[in-house]
Amino acid sequence: MIRQSLYRTLIELTNGRITSGALRRFSQSKLSKFLIPSYARLYKLNLNEVEQDIKEFETLHDLFTRRLKLKARPVHPGRESIVSPVDGVLEDIGEIGHDSIITVKGKDYSIDEMLNDSAVLDKYIGGRYMVIYLSPSHYHRIHSPVEGEVVRRWLLGKKSYPVNAWGMKFGREPLSKNYRIITEIKYHGGYLSLVKVGAMFVNSIVVTHSDQKVEKGEELAYFSFGSTVVLLFEKGTVSPADIPSLPLPVHVGQEIGYIKKEAESTSGQV
Repeated sequence: MIRQSLYRTLIELTNGRITSGALRRFSQSKLSKFLIPSYARLYKLNLNEVEQDIKEFETLHDLFTRRLKLKARPVHPGRESIVSPVDGVLEDIGEIGHDSIITVKGKDYSIDEMLNDSAVLDKYIGGRYMVIYLSPSHYHRIHSPVEGEVVRRWLLGKKSYPVNAWGMKFGREPLSKNYRIITEIKYHGGYLSLVKVGAMFVNSIVVTHSDQKVEKGEELAYFSFGSTVVLLFEKGTVSPADIPSLPLPVHVGQEIGYIKKEAESTSGQV
């Protein structure tokens, strides 16, 4: 397709070290402060839930990575619930095929390539996946969807391509090729992997949690720009919550699934 080839060429030309570095430096510089009010209006940010007053942010990066007030995102308390790790749009839910392929927006992605670890991959064949997209308007911090133990973290990829509608349609499998940091968690229903996918230009995903133990709703990391989270669950461990239709806006702490009773009874305690 001509449009697809043109799109990919333009992204390659603009997604280099110089352009990425320039955008990152500007967003983290005091020069970017004058854009904060316009950015907040353009993306209709709810400033009433933000921990700081907007005048206290010194850079756009500070606004991107803002913290929310303590009770702004209540976490669903049920022991069996899986909660959204981010504010965003739940774009897709489906089954991980036995060929390790998932299909998002009509496009195939390889979980084998996404994880790049065959031993880890085996756990998730036949399981469930959920894809949540974060736009520049969303709260950018990432939280744990369950209580459990972090068993592994690893980083893959070098460059990031757009994960918006055009990027998902015309890009080179951004969910499985982009710069990404993966956190695998063992919880009382089994194992899940939380794949944090970098966005165009800005690879930065900052890990803020270093302990082994993690509470449901506890902060794990943050994005420096809009991006995507992919959740992978073992076969037979999780069922989606009652979702009327997709895409669905979600918030941190909102129930998006629940642990199946048979999974809970056979997995043992963390």
